[in-house]
Amino acid sequence: MLSNQLFFHIHYCKSRSFDSKEHLPRKINRTLSHHELILFTGGSGTMTINKRNYSIRKGMLCYINPGLHHTFEVKAGQGGFLSVHFSCAEVEWNQNQWTTHECTKKLMKKTGKELIDSYEVEALFRRLTACWSEKKPGYLFAARTLLQQLFLAIADNVRKQNRNFASSLKVEKIVDYMQKNLSKHITLNELSELIQLSPTYLTRIFKESTGYSVISYFNQMKIDKAKELLLEGDHRIKEIAHLLGFVDEFYFSRLFKKSEGLSPLEYYSNNVHG
Repeated sequence: MLSNQLFFHIHYCKSRSFDSKEHLPRKINRTLSHHELILFTGGSGTMTINKRNYSIRKGMLCYINPGLHHTFEVKAGQGGFLSVHFSCAEVEWNQNQWTTHECTKKLMKKTGKELIDSYEVEALFRRLTACWSEKKPGYLFAARTLLQQLFLAIADNVRKQNRNFASSLKVEKIVDYMQKNLSKHITLNELSELIQLSPTYLTRIFKESTGYSVISYFNQMKIDKAKELLLEGDHRIKEIAHLLGFVDEFYFSRLFKKSEGLSPLEYYSNNVHG
């Protein structure tokens, strides 16, 4: 759902409740140049996004990306909604420098999704809108952090509703096994036996869940650990390679440079002084 390099800028957040015809929000008909996330906490009516209709009810989550025309009209009755308007940029750290560009692509696959057991998502959303409304010192940073947590909670809720939730649990089991065995060389067949799935099916569900191949993900976990060991400064590069299960330190260095844009030695020299 989300890139690992997103940085959010929040334009505003809103919490709205209504219980009679007099307090209904006006009919909205607009196209935004930024992103909007809206969660309905009750009520009835229709949300139309890009000519597709969604029924307003408790737990209905709508995501509107920039440039998408939408309308919504709420009928009389008790209800409410929570919303956040934001822009975002993709920020990447490569070869010891930052690069940024605005992100206008879709951050969620589905425009409208009815969440089941949406208590955690709603609670986080309410914390976000309250943080924005109260304007306490540091609220901008806190609100960005809460928005990131909100997206994670939404992803977790959708994942649990997915028919392949059992497969997701198997992927988590594999990742946990990898984390505990960073010093070893692990094969795809070994992981397949661990969760009782064929290598082909394992490869597919792992890529769907993480966006990476099994081996690429494991190697990235090793590189992350290598950076930690390099910054501690207690081991030579050859020792770190062997600690992480690499027989060939030159292969380890090539993988490191492919991931970080710098060799292990350059990474150490650029980050550790004295």
